[in-house]
Amino acid sequence: MTWFILIVAGLFEIGWAIGLKYSEGFTRPLPTAITVVSMVVSIVLLGIALKTLPVGTAYAVWTGIGTVGAALLGMTLFGEPATLMRLGCIGLIVAGIAGLKLAG
Repeated sequence: MTWFILIVAGLFEIGWAIGLKYSEGFTRPLPTAITVVSMVVSIVLLGIALKTLPVGTAYAVWTGIGTVGAALLGMTLFGEPATLMRLGCIGLIVAGIAGLKLAG
């Protein structure tokens, strides 16, 4: 259950990272509100997961989920380049996350 909570926290991290783009510097009220709620939910869930998971592993997985998700959505939603190098680096992040999960 703790790993599920951590994954959901990571998904909310993706939400606030993308929400920052849509808030346009916190000038748009609805995207700003959604972003702030996503931030709070993400941090609270991370805190719950940290009750039982090692901090280094949990934090790396949480940020990894956010990084990979934000990068992929940036390519999908905002037309950011999807070069072979970028995709390869995303693959390395996923491999690192999997390695941390398997090791701890």
